[in-house]
Amino acid sequence: MSLSDAVGAVVSVFRRRPSDLLPLYLLGAAAPAVVRVVPMAALLIGVLYLAGTSRLDSLLTSLQEMNLGPPPSDPESAAFEAWASQFEPLVDLLVTPATVALLIAAVFVSLLVVALLYAITSAAQLGACYGRVRDERGLIAGIAGARRYWLRILGLFILEFILWMVVALAVGIGTVVATGAVAAATDATALGIPVVLLGGLVMIALFALVRALFAFAPVAVVVDDAGVFGSLSKTAGFIRSEPIGALFYYALAVGSLLALSAVSGVLFLVDVVTFPSLLTMLVLLPAFDLLKTALYVGYRGRLTPPAAPERSVLSQFRAGLGRGWHEMTAYVRHTPLLQLTVVALAVASFWVGWRAGAPLADLGVETSIAARLQGHFPPAAALEFFANNWLVAITTAFGGLALVLPAIASLVFNGVYMGFYAQTEAELADLVAFVLPHGIFEIPAIFIASAVGISLGLTGWRAFRGRTGRVAFADELERAFWVLIGVGLLLAIAAVIEGFVSPYYYDVLL
Repeated sequence: MSLSDAVGAVVSVFRRRPSDLLPLYLLGAAAPAVVRVVPMAALLIGVLYLAGTSRLDSLLTSLQEMNLGPPPSDPESAAFEAWASQFEPLVDLLVTPATVALLIAAVFVSLLVVALLYAITSAAQLGACYGRVRDERGLIAGIAGARRYWLRILGLFILEFILWMVVALAVGIGTVVATGAVAAATDATALGIPVVLLGGLVMIALFALVRALFAFAPVAVVVDDAGVFGSLSKTAGFIRSEPIGALFYYALAVGSLLALSAVSGVLFLVDVVTFPSLLTMLVLLPAFDLLKTALYVGYRGRLTPPAAPERSVLSQFRAGLGRGWHEMTAYVRHTPLLQLTVVALAVASFWVGWRAGAPLADLGVETSIAARLQGHFPPAAALEFFANNWLVAITTAFGGLALVLPAIASLVFNGVYMGFYAQTEAELADLVAFVLPHGIFEIPAIFIASAVGISLGLTGWRAFRGRTGRVAFADELERAFWVLIGVGLLLAIAAVIEGFVSPYYYDVLL
């Protein structure tokens, strides 16, 4: 198999019906929204515990008696010690055996959920890639792959983690022993520095070897229906038979990672931090999964990708935007009660945040939209606003697959946050003036994404109980993808207004 066949397969899959693959990568990006439910639930339980034991009232009383101003500049001064000591009663009220146990449980459950989500989404994504490079429907293959292969993918993840720990421990101990031996033999501690550097290089090389072997192992699980250890054996056979293809993948992956790091560093200088995450989610991760799947499937002689469409990329992109807008408006028209429910829940959440922020506002805690806009650079700000808000919409919508709760939790969290922020704003009229121009696009977009999350959650529950077939489930995932394209258009408009209009409109009103 030639490398051009594998690369051509990647391009063809991206060009031909991307909505039959990318929803599963949006699902992977939604994992943080699902995991976030765990600490939010723990926080709620903790607050109820503090309220039930009267510790919450004591906490609020202590806050009212405290000096919450900025700390003295000299951390060694008596004034700084006096300022810090006033927090000791708060620690005594908050840290109890019950709250510590709750914290430990939340961390453990969060890590467990992360591992499970990684295994399930990885199995689904690679299953979809395998289906697409054989010109089958990717989402159906991905749903089947998630059910069939997630446990083996999890086993590979755990095994790789164990090997990394063994390598780190073995090389670390060896380096310490060698450094001590050199220092004892030469009575010169400085001579141990080259030994430490050599140990670091050896560790990096061994880490790279482990990652290189495990990179193709999940593909072998899906393509060959192999077990955990069997997939490693088949991966070794693939590397021996197709060394050029494997090296091509490794070199491209490392080069892309370095390039992405460089681009991220440049964007970070202008306060753009979320856009690289979108690029990774929508392009890099699916492209590399497709590439290694195509290489392995070609090695097995089963590569039959779909033909690329004849129309240009630009016309295809325009058609995709048009379909996204149509799907979004149709979804809103067909779900009026759900949209109203989301709005009501958002308003109630805002009110809770407004009430919760009142005690801190009374204590003099303030936020300021004017301070936030200092150093505002419109092009970079617009890009960051769009990337951040669209990522929130994506995670809210696809996170809802986990029994609806993450979508509702995200909506409630944002509502409470905005209510709290508005309550503590130094000049509320200025905040309203700033939010109004872009909020008329941004807020409905987030509401629509939340409704999609609830819809997906209900569909997922029906599919889990066997009341919805794979085809219907795949159709719902694909529709959600196109609705989110339409949501992205709304958020792009909002981002341009927020970046280029809202700050200056806000200044005019001052």
